[in-house]
Amino acid sequence: MAARLGAISRHLCGGSVNKNDVNSASEGPLHGIRVLDLTQMVSGPMGTQILGDMGADVIKIEPLTGAAERGSSRAKITSPLFALVNRNKRSVSLDLKSEEGRSLFYKLIPTADVIVQNFRPGVAARMGIGYEDVQKANPRIIYMSISGFGQTGPYTKNRVYDPVIQAVSGLASVQADETGRPRMMRLVIPDKVTALTSAQAITAALVQRGRTGVGTSIELSMLDAVISFAWGEAFAQEAIVDGQAPNHEYSRDMVFQTLDGYITCGAVQDKEWHALCTALQKPEWTQDERFATATSRALHRNVRFEMTEGVLRKMTTAEALERLTQHQVPNAEVNHPRAKVLTNPQVVKNKLIETVEHPWAPFPMLQPRLAAQFSNAPYRLRHNTPLLGENTREILRQAGVSEGTLDAAEKNGVIRTVQGEIPAQIRRDGRLYDPSSA
Repeated sequence: MAARLGAISRHLCGGSVNKNDVNSASEGPLHGIRVLDLTQMVSGPMGTQILGDMGADVIKIEPLTGAAERGSSRAKITSPLFALVNRNKRSVSLDLKSEEGRSLFYKLIPTADVIVQNFRPGVAARMGIGYEDVQKANPRIIYMSISGFGQTGPYTKNRVYDPVIQAVSGLASVQADETGRPRMMRLVIPDKVTALTSAQAITAALVQRGRTGVGTSIELSMLDAVISFAWGEAFAQEAIVDGQAPNHEYSRDMVFQTLDGYITCGAVQDKEWHALCTALQKPEWTQDERFATATSRALHRNVRFEMTEGVLRKMTTAEALERLTQHQVPNAEVNHPRAKVLTNPQVVKNKLIETVEHPWAPFPMLQPRLAAQFSNAPYRLRHNTPLLGENTREILRQAGVSEGTLDAAEKNGVIRTVQGEIPAQIRRDGRLYDPSSA
């Protein structure tokens, strides 16, 4: 049965899995799929990181100066974000702007199942690595193009970072405070939503290719991903075409202060509202016409929230949570400061956060495992975040490039490797640390 399931998986994804390896599923559901990752910053790298976490062989193709998210110290592990979104990858550093560099890149295309790029619209085609060119070298390729606004339109040439998409998509408006002033999310939501969308689309395209035998081009804009993500509740009034202008009320959030901290609690259904009133010993609120229905409670949410906090401010966090839980009112302590998340009993029980010892980082790092847990393929870190060009020679050699050609390319400044660049010792906790002795 296991062998049959493996065969079905190979049929659907079309990957080059060893047919004799009946245990390949344990390497992850995307084991045998190769991804050439040309992306930089967050939306692209995080999407391919998800594929790598699920077993895909992700090769990060970087310019000679390194991907932008490496920061100023291009050859080192520079930040927790970079280390996270580039784990389970290998690095090839080459100059795609040169004919020699593109020739080396084309050696990798027949070995790949997926290419992901987030150049500005039109750049990949001008470089000779757009979909029309690439699919001639590999008709089965799945080619994902990520952009800020899309391939056409008035904004398509604009430079884009996460706050720009938050502004245009209406996300900043959704976050407006009680005064009506728009506010930015303090997470790179557009980047991460785009990453999740890209990973889902690529896996769907792999299934499609298993059925049709041919690849496809996928276009994904951050703007489209975020508006689609936000639509249901954020654009509820706009979605109803009744001729009436939307009338949004900007209210406070559902964080309530207690004597010694902060909690959240909510009551959407009538039974939850009555339970909340009982827990807070305010039975008279159930008779207040302003709170008689879910609709009326929504219309008077600001006064309702203020009244709720007025009671909770007189309780300790433990007392408030105990009362609310006793009456089955949805609630939780607000983990503030956020370091409290690391010791939260449910987070600890889930074994979500893992300690990563990178051989070239001066300190241990904490990272979450892959959120989705596969029963036959427990998540594992197969590749530490690579140094710039760490695998250039290895991967190109496997693609049939000779040592002489590699030597010439390195001499000509077409490829970059880390030979001779890795220090013998680095500092850890103020002491000299020799990775070879770890």
